[in-house]
Amino acid sequence: MAGFMSLICSVAALTAGIVTADAKELSITTIKQEPYTMSRGPELEGYCIDLISELSKKLGFSYKLQLVKDNRYGAMDASGNWNGMIGEVIRGEADLAVASLTLTATREQFVDMTTPFMQTGLSFLLRKDKASEESCFSLLSPFSTSMWLGVLIAFLLTGFCIFLVGRISPTEWAEPETEEHSFTLLHSFWYIAGALTLQGAGPHPKALCGRVVSAIWWLFAVLLLASYFGNFTSKLHSSKLLPVDSFEDLSNQNAIDYGTVEGGSSMSFFKNSKNPVYHRIYQHMERKKSYVSNMEDGIRRAQEGNFAFIGEAVSLDLATARYCDLHRSQEVIAMRAYSIAAPQGSPLVKNLTLAILELSESGELTYLRHKWWASSCVGADGADASGALQPHDLQGLFLLLGLGLGVGLLLALLDLVSRAHNQAKDSKKSCCSVLTSELSQRFGSKGASADQEDSDKNKA
Repeated sequence: MAGFMSLICSVAALTAGIVTADAKELSITTIKQEPYTMSRGPELEGYCIDLISELSKKLGFSYKLQLVKDNRYGAMDASGNWNGMIGEVIRGEADLAVASLTLTATREQFVDMTTPFMQTGLSFLLRKDKASEESCFSLLSPFSTSMWLGVLIAFLLTGFCIFLVGRISPTEWAEPETEEHSFTLLHSFWYIAGALTLQGAGPHPKALCGRVVSAIWWLFAVLLLASYFGNFTSKLHSSKLLPVDSFEDLSNQNAIDYGTVEGGSSMSFFKNSKNPVYHRIYQHMERKKSYVSNMEDGIRRAQEGNFAFIGEAVSLDLATARYCDLHRSQEVIAMRAYSIAAPQGSPLVKNLTLAILELSESGELTYLRHKWWASSCVGADGADASGALQPHDLQGLFLLLGLGLGVGLLLALLDLVSRAHNQAKDSKKSCCSVLTSELSQRFGSKGASADQEDSDKNKA
């Protein structure tokens, strides 16, 4: 009985030692990469920082974070020595490596790794204008949706303004009771539509106010068409690039360069692959030395254009969420997972694995993913990233048109007021009453009733 109790106590003591990680402060190495580990002043934040915090709460250990000295994840050199975070764990410089560290067979031979906390695969990232996304509505692509809406509003306002100027100005419509009004609403829209085709449609305005509005609209139409065709030509030229939607497309062209992080697991995958497409990609990267030093460098080169950055899909998704001008290929290959590395034989691995599974089952890992992968492109116009012109790009042109319409209406009113003033002098009436009578003839029902009376007399 005493021996049995002694065995129980030994197991309990061993379990307590495992749970508390020998009651010592753990040294955890990590690497800066958004959004896993980022600097916020003197402190670190990110997905992995929150993950470490949750694990420490579950297992009851304290820890000290340190950034990896050589800024590498971990690869074995020709002499068999490991660098990066894996090297620090092997040499005992760190108890754990917590980062977007890919679980591979080679790493598993030298360190113990927990169950994955995130699943991903390999894909590639490139700028949207290099993706050659074709559409049956490509004729509309030079302008964004909001720009087309602005052009439509400008068209309607200008047509209505031409109609008002034609009715208000006495020079344009001298005798409302006897003359037929040439600028009807339908003809006004037809007139400005002709200007958009650079053809014109008569009759043209006779009054100064109408000519001002027409001249401003002609100028607006010419500059608008110049902007449209200029952007359309640019898009047509870029669309001649080879469409790149898959790794096979990438390997079969030379117009766009491509590369991955040097010394990482992505590089090892292409190096060791027997697939001819993937091996051709590795040969290209070796020949061109198109590797990048880190993830940020790869994203920067992709934004500059003419470069496709190959990396983990989950990290590339973050880049597309942050930078709206980037596009990730839909093809994902070489499914892989991120895991936590510990020295071989470490008692921490079993408990960390159980804690990660509990976090996954409780939805905590999903919450962290949504928290740190929130898109800053939500609500952003995709056309803006693809080079389509926005209203603010031609803001001055719209302001010029608005100013011209306002001046035209003002001149028409001044013309009518001048005529009312002269008539009031001749008939010795109030200027306001004459002006009211003029406006009622031009917009009221009197002119229409007079026309109806004349029509009835003719019929009789």
